[in-house]
Amino acid sequence: MPGEEDKKQKVSLGAVARTVLSAFLGIRRRSEHDKEAVQLTLVQIIVAGIIGATLFVAGLILLVRFIIGRVTG
Repeated sequence: MPGEEDKKQKVSLGAVARTVLSAFLGIRRRSEHDKEAVQLTLVQIIVAGIIGATLFVAGLILLVRFIIGRVTG
């Protein structure tokens, strides 16, 4: 809808990151979810999710390399 974009307010990067992180962890209050679901765009959620998942996987890879290096070294 044309007027729908005008209703959405700008959401800070921290708010998007907090929303995606809480979704990863599964902790979220219903009232916060309802409030921020109106403000966030699908693109913001997808980009933040991809970045979060990439950082998580990279962190796991670094952790495994560190542990294997300690055990074999």
